[in-house]
Amino acid sequence: METTKILIGYAVYLPIALFLTFYVSKTLFKNSKIYMLDIFKGREEIANATNKLFETGFYLLNIGFALLIMKITIGANDYRSLVEALSSKIGGFAIYLGIMLFINLYFFFRGKRKAKENQRPAQFVQPGQVY
Repeated sequence: METTKILIGYAVYLPIALFLTFYVSKTLFKNSKIYMLDIFKGREEIANATNKLFETGFYLLNIGFALLIMKITIGANDYRSLVEALSSKIGGFAIYLGIMLFINLYFFFRGKRKAKENQRPAQFVQPGQVY
């Protein structure tokens, strides 16, 4: 009977973890295209390619982590324990996804800041002027 409950837990956990990963990824990378275009000074091809690479890495990290923590153990052989184990797994994974989201946002904002710093014009020095 315990095996059946654990299989039910897996059948509930995996689709939810995948849905959360895809939802966060689509939201993040649809909206990050603007930052990529700014970072790469409007060069759309390089911005899209870089954004797609970030998205692929995001999927690999998060789906890999979801699978890594998938093991469900329940103390008692009842549905209450199963629901508690699932809430712990899904809640922990949601927190992890939130942290990953903010790490990606940090990288986007950092890239934007670096692009702005590189965009500042160099000061022109007149010939014969002491610098």
